[in-house]
Amino acid sequence: MSAMYLAAAIAGLTVVTIMARGAFFILPASVVLPPRVEQALRFAPACALAAIIVPGVLAPQGAIEWSIVNPRLWAVVVAGVVFLRTRSMLWMLSVGMAVFTILRLATT
Repeated sequence: MSAMYLAAAIAGLTVVTIMARGAFFILPASVVLPPRVEQALRFAPACALAAIIVPGVLAPQGAIEWSIVNPRLWAVVVAGVVFLRTRSMLWMLSVGMAVFTILRLATT
């Protein structure tokens, strides 16, 4: 990768980020988003979280690891069940990490 390519990529990403974040300050206050767009934007945080978590759970080494011995997969499943039962993020994170740690230590 050349230095020129890297500099162009950084500059391009900088411009896109500034435009995306600054659009709320640049656009007049009278601009109203359509209801369907507002409804779709409500799912953006969940989509971003899924985009971060799914590759780490299913492909930690770069290849899909969809097997019964994948401790990350079991930890996510158990954490999901805990969240559905308790609706507590603290319990979900605690139990999920405990299950992952126990399974990881048991398989190594």
